[in-house]
Amino acid sequence: MAQHHPAPEHAPPTEPFPPIEPYAHGLLAAGDGQQVYWETCGNPDGKPALVVHGGPGSGCKPGNRQLFDPARHRVVLFDQRGCGRSRPHAADPATSLEHNTTEHLIADMELLREHLGIDRWLLYGGSWGSTLILAYAERHPGRVSGIVINGVTMTRPEETDWLYHGVGRFLPGPWEAFRDALPEPERHGNLVAAYNRRLNSPDAATRTAAARDWCAWEDAVIAHEVLGKPGQYSDRPSEALQAFVRITAHYFAHDAWLEDGALLRDAHRLAGIPGTLIHGRLDLGSPLRTAWQLAAAWPDAELVIVEDSGHTGSPALRRAVLAAIARHADGS
Repeated sequence: MAQHHPAPEHAPPTEPFPPIEPYAHGLLAAGDGQQVYWETCGNPDGKPALVVHGGPGSGCKPGNRQLFDPARHRVVLFDQRGCGRSRPHAADPATSLEHNTTEHLIADMELLREHLGIDRWLLYGGSWGSTLILAYAERHPGRVSGIVINGVTMTRPEETDWLYHGVGRFLPGPWEAFRDALPEPERHGNLVAAYNRRLNSPDAATRTAAARDWCAWEDAVIAHEVLGKPGQYSDRPSEALQAFVRITAHYFAHDAWLEDGALLRDAHRLAGIPGTLIHGRLDLGSPLRTAWQLAAAWPDAELVIVEDSGHTGSPALRRAVLAAIARHADGS
């Protein structure tokens, strides 16, 4: 894994840039009745960068605009299908998720790149966004100038099983509450699949309870992260919460429609793309092993381990992200 950098042209920022508003935004007709929200910020002539949000289904957050120097970057953000300001919204039970898969999202990213007239762009994101970045970059490596990932995941079955079953050995009380919120016959198999069924129930009370119980478990997994954002999963408006959980369960119940281990197997397709993989040592839900494996398979990537960070970050992790993005602006 690479360990050296060219001398930076600019001192790396240590704090986010001031808040900024988009200079353009719109809804992109992506087929299947989908309207994908996008926005662009910063310098229209700057180096293009795409923010790929997590979740799946979290939607893009304004704070991500502030990770990029607005004088040097043309920053693009978008809400993945079914969430944020994209339509139709997954909080509506009448919205089918049939046309909401990893393949659809990869195609949406390419359509957006073409729509905006961008040749190559830096990809930034974390958690689920990491999986989608890797899937896109392995499909379209010639369109990627660099990658910065904050919290590496590949959404392999073993990772999903760990997050919703295995890590329960550290949190037996909250995990039993997560399990026991399901009807007794469904407590002994695949909990993600069981929740996915309940989140698509015709009964509104069943859907709402399933979403709240799911987020209570997600919050328990990050509750130890005193430097990050404990409680962040439940802390969202009801419509956003319902869409987030419904989309997340939909993707994880289907292993993100990725062949087991495919992203790691095909990491050789990232050759020549400079990457920075930033991962918190204290990330309980997405352990460091995944980032370690990817760095070993991708010689052009540097792995930065942040000792005090969990899945939701820390000031040191944020500084690492800012420095990595700045380095890519200097070198790409």
